[in-house]
Amino acid sequence: MPEPLWLEWLLLGGLLAFAVWLLGTRGVWALLLHADPTGLTLVIVVLFSGATLWCGARARTLQREHVALRRTTSACGPARAWWADYRTVATHDADAAIELLVERTHGPHAAAWWVNGIQLKLGLLGKVIGFSMLALEIGRTTSFDPSQSQALLRSLTAGLGVALLTTMVGLVANILLGLQLTRLDRYADRLLADIQRAAIPEGDA
Repeated sequence: MPEPLWLEWLLLGGLLAFAVWLLGTRGVWALLLHADPTGLTLVIVVLFSGATLWCGARARTLQREHVALRRTTSACGPARAWWADYRTVATHDADAAIELLVERTHGPHAAAWWVNGIQLKLGLLGKVIGFSMLALEIGRTTSFDPSQSQALLRSLTAGLGVALLTTMVGLVANILLGLQLTRLDRYADRLLADIQRAAIPEGDA
């Protein structure tokens, strides 16, 4: 039987949901959102949540198609259609048939990998904005007044907080989503190999 990809994602989703709840009870989410006036942290969290749900739906689809492919030759579904198209195209051009299979099994992941890269870039953008805020505050300081040191330190740490927090959230989201997408790619590789194996006539196996 195919690997339980859907159950693996449910386990990961449960762990993520527990982590979200735990961080919420400790006030971490409120701290992160309050410390980031740019809103980039919220954007990264929303992107990660949406991409994670998409990975769950994709994992369920791939597992269903893998199961349907292995049942009987009369089973229907996209994987069976891919198998039939592969056999048809392979009689004329084997390389084109493989490219067709790769596009159909791995194509949807391309956009998700792009979103994964965007998360990291948003974190780096927050870092640039935070250090820019820090530099602007330092540039505005013409003289050091001990009576204003507390307000100055507050302004400086605000920019530094934006730089560090957005970078941290972007990196964590990039790692977690990359883990899910890598697992999807590996499962799609297995599905592609099984489609190719099923398309080989029994006499040639």
